[in-house]
Amino acid sequence: MPDTVPAPAVSPPECWADLHADATRLLTGWTPTSPAAGAARDRTVQLLAAGPVAMSRAHRPGHVTASALVLDPTGERVLLCLHGKFHRWVQLGGHCEPGDRTLAGAALREATEESGIDGLVVDPVPIDVDVHPVACQGGSLHYDVRFAVFAPAGATERVSAESDALGWFPPERLPEPLAGGTVQLVAPALAALARRTAG
Repeated sequence: MPDTVPAPAVSPPECWADLHADATRLLTGWTPTSPAAGAARDRTVQLLAAGPVAMSRAHRPGHVTASALVLDPTGERVLLCLHGKFHRWVQLGGHCEPGDRTLAGAALREATEESGIDGLVVDPVPIDVDVHPVACQGGSLHYDVRFAVFAPAGATERVSAESDALGWFPPERLPEPLAGGTVQLVAPALAALARRTAG
């Protein structure tokens, strides 16, 4: 008899209630950073009408994810990972988890897990929203809300199981092959850093 792989555990919708409320509040009040981001935000708000289940990867029509472009304190370098599954350089991030209470917190958790860097700080205002197809659950969509995350001076990264490599790159010279949508994060992330340093 062939081995069977158990289906992933499905968290009840109430586990996602706080995160869903945060996502709804955050995105409905957000000023998009580009026309494309605005259109993706509108699609994401429509998805959120399905209720808290839209935060879970078990939601086949699509689910909200959180990612982060990590910058060094000067803005002269950004941290990207060479993704272990699709072998392209991309910002850090991924699925929300039942313990997440805010999208910014989910992005910070993902960035910390995938970079191994302690002391990261997230800007709570999104820098982009993007909708793209993925292979989750046999085919779905990620409604990805992206944030700027700032590394402390002297930060040392450690490769996680999620990636084949990590690397710091000048924002104007990102590596290839590069995942679609990553380059569009640079300008709004640098603007977020400028606001942070000015404040």
